[in-house]
Amino acid sequence: MTELRSILDEAVRQELISPEAGGRLLPFLTERGVAVIEGGVAEAQPAMEAEGQAWSDTETPRFVRGFHDVLITIGVVVALGGLWGLAALYAVLPAIIVLSEILVRRQRLALPAVSLTIALLCWTFLLMSFFFKPGTSAFNDIGAEATQFVAGFPIILGLYYARYRVPLSLALCITSAVALVLTLLLRLMQWASGDPQFFSNHPLLLAVAFLVCALGLFATALYFDLGDRLRRTTRSDIAFWLHLGAAPALLFSVRLLMSFDGNFLDVAQAVSIKTPIIVISVVVLMLVGLVIDRRAFVTSGLLSLGFAIYGIFRQGSATVDTYIFTTLIVVGAIVLIIGTGWMPLRRIVLRALPAAISQRLPPAVLAATP
Repeated sequence: MTELRSILDEAVRQELISPEAGGRLLPFLTERGVAVIEGGVAEAQPAMEAEGQAWSDTETPRFVRGFHDVLITIGVVVALGGLWGLAALYAVLPAIIVLSEILVRRQRLALPAVSLTIALLCWTFLLMSFFFKPGTSAFNDIGAEATQFVAGFPIILGLYYARYRVPLSLALCITSAVALVLTLLLRLMQWASGDPQFFSNHPLLLAVAFLVCALGLFATALYFDLGDRLRRTTRSDIAFWLHLGAAPALLFSVRLLMSFDGNFLDVAQAVSIKTPIIVISVVVLMLVGLVIDRRAFVTSGLLSLGFAIYGIFRQGSATVDTYIFTTLIVVGAIVLIIGTGWMPLRRIVLRALPAAISQRLPPAVLAATP
């Protein structure tokens, strides 16, 4: 699939086909079993073999297609970094747009598209910080400044996606839109209560609001995922980035639910009742990751899992160095076990699910061997 994508990208660069046609041709050809064999000839393969290639590695980064992309990205980062240091904030945006027109819209380079999207995100953050200071008391009280600060992100990133169709930009647009909904919801709750210190007095409602928005972000990511179970189109790329944000958001919401006493990190305490809850939460996230075939749900909980295991080991009488290194060994072993046994574990989990659900999820098969 990577070779076929490269061929279509080359056809776009030589202006043989339009970028829009290239984007539509890739899933069209892949669904019909077209693949590249030795000698660079494309031929139709049996459907099952083609599908095996399509999902053999379901989270292969599509934004890295070769060292050419890496080289161009280095140039983009260095050039924008220098421009950022010498010129005003408003001079950076035209540079991002010009580079996007050349590298993204015309040449369809994947990794530079990601770097330019991140640059636009940073530019938007600095722009909104210039007009709406995050450190003001009104911002901390979920006032109008908070909503106005967040509102700029979905607008700017949405316009960027409409022009350049970068999956990361849409994922960031959706994530910032969820953040905007969260600020509006918090402001509505605060206004209805008439209490400026409402969330200090009712932390449970704050945690529930965070959890609802995190679940909404996860549901959106799942919507894109279920629409492309074989991970062949850009819907899968969008879902990848959304899951990358939804997984830590869910874990943060759970942590927030247990932080009513203000001790957010006390899972590392030896006698903390929150330690087993954190471990259970991370295990649930890992199970969800196995079901939907997204490793982001495994990696997002590693830090919290490390804190929890460290808290358990502190009940012993060993030295601090022993706690730390033992925790690293345990977390590393868990990652290696899950990573190497991902497909067998997925097959076990999917067999336990109803057929109506498992058939809508990415299949748990091994990579097709030539």
